[in-house]
Amino acid sequence: MKRLMLAAAIAAAGTNTSMATDLIVTNAKVATMVREGQFAQAVAIDGGKITAVGTNAQVLKRKTSDTQVIDAGGRTVIPGLNDSHLHIIREGLNYNAELRWDGVTSLKRALAMLKEQAARTPPGQWVKVVGGWNEYQFEEKRLPTLAEINAAVPDKPVFLLYLYGLGFLNQKGIETLGYDENTQYKEGVVELGADGKPTGLLIAKPNALILYSTLAKTGMLPRDQQLNSTLQYYRELNRLGITSAIDAGGGGQAYPDDYAVSLELAKNGKLTVRTSYYLFAQKPGKELEDYQRWLTQTKPDKNDHLFYANGYNTEGGGENLVWSAADFENFLEPRPDMPEHMEGELEAVLKLLVKNRWPFRIHATYGESIERDLAVIEKVNKEIPLDGLRWFFDHAETISDAQLARVKKLGGGVAVQNRLYFQGEAYWKRYGAQTRQMPPIRTMLKMGIPVGLGTDGTRVSSYGPWPSIYWAVTGKTAGGLRIWQEEDRLSRHEALQLMTRGSAWMSGEEKVKGTLAVGQYADLVILPQDYFTMSEEGIRNLEAALTIVNGKVVYADDTFGKYAAPAPAVLPEWSPVKHYGGYQNK
Repeated sequence: MKRLMLAAAIAAAGTNTSMATDLIVTNAKVATMVREGQFAQAVAIDGGKITAVGTNAQVLKRKTSDTQVIDAGGRTVIPGLNDSHLHIIREGLNYNAELRWDGVTSLKRALAMLKEQAARTPPGQWVKVVGGWNEYQFEEKRLPTLAEINAAVPDKPVFLLYLYGLGFLNQKGIETLGYDENTQYKEGVVELGADGKPTGLLIAKPNALILYSTLAKTGMLPRDQQLNSTLQYYRELNRLGITSAIDAGGGGQAYPDDYAVSLELAKNGKLTVRTSYYLFAQKPGKELEDYQRWLTQTKPDKNDHLFYANGYNTEGGGENLVWSAADFENFLEPRPDMPEHMEGELEAVLKLLVKNRWPFRIHATYGESIERDLAVIEKVNKEIPLDGLRWFFDHAETISDAQLARVKKLGGGVAVQNRLYFQGEAYWKRYGAQTRQMPPIRTMLKMGIPVGLGTDGTRVSSYGPWPSIYWAVTGKTAGGLRIWQEEDRLSRHEALQLMTRGSAWMSGEEKVKGTLAVGQYADLVILPQDYFTMSEEGIRNLEAALTIVNGKVVYADDTFGKYAAPAPAVLPEWSPVKHYGGYQNK
């Protein structure tokens, strides 16, 4: 307690108690995240920023007749979570149409949800489970069979997406798409049965194009429902404690057309997660043209949100800079080699971005890919110096120490995700047990390389942030396999820091986000349990009791319900979200 009060006194020192205050949170265990073990009791907020952190008595001196006071009841308060790699804009358009198996603990229940949802889904609509799950999260430790899927839903088309490698269609789905023995994909297999007809299994080899192309044929929500879907998805992220996210673009997410819905909501001040987005090249061989065009349409740090600083920002280029540099992280298949023409295409795009001072991010799973990428970045740097331009690798599971040293020299960072939480068993089956941390987060931190933590949700990994933090703390997969050495596990402070201030580096906001200190953005979360002392296994099911963004309450559970506006009704009526919600962490 003495340490808590000392830290609080230091944090509160120098504040002006005569200033107006919009909101005060009291009686809390406030994790300032300024340094490990530093906690305070109360936080004052005004104008969307934190104005005081200290003891109840110190902070309540700022209370006026107009100040709203929220009693946290002894609960832990943390900075809002920030996912450094989330496909938030694309998922917003689709969320209401998807049945989420994220967090479901038994295959029996998952199949029951599929059957129940099919019963309420109207003719002409698909029943879709689009990522966020694997077999090891289930008690049964196995995938559904095509026979089980067909038995659960014989009369409505069904598509299930499993990681980066497999898709499942029921017979009605095959019929609806018109897939037959002649249906072919360049890098994928439509499995045929003994009768020569499609079984319903789609196999990526290794490119997931067969899966994403099939998904694109399952229909989209109309515009009014996309608006509602985006609002629902952002609120779902608020429920899980997310207040910021950095969008990594994505296939089938063309700029500016597929950004129109989120842009409209941003301009109306309705988005409740600060969103920074990178632009993802869409057409192989046409990437340079994409970026040349986008340079005339937008620019880094252009904020379109009506009420939030950095509320809806263009950030730069990537994660897909050129398609030839993609090294598809499908551990069900062997590592792919990038084509010989990759370097020339990547160099042209990088020169354009660096010359125009556009930050960039680049997808790279394997050290073999990173070696070739780094050679191009180093070559461009000699001709057009990066000179502090923000850039980073995404994923980097098998990056080497020597490569990390080159990243540091070039001023880069690494955005890591818990993809091995879902694919750890698949990696071990193909390559053997890990003897080196993947990604090597501990080494990155020792070298002083900026690291942000995220999920890579939603088509493959789940968008839930807490399983990612759990993975960082325990080194375990969804199925309980410990894939890290004991010394590589992160402390709870370190893991939380990576998904707050660490991620903020990826959008150039590390000085205004990620700690609860005077002058920081007023983005914070009251937790129902104490993250710092609760059981490790409980971490992955955490959520928010109350979430504040820009000093305003954007989500509250039943305990704090009076502080939050009610959520809009979910559209359409048959939406899985209306009946199940999203992440199944209850």
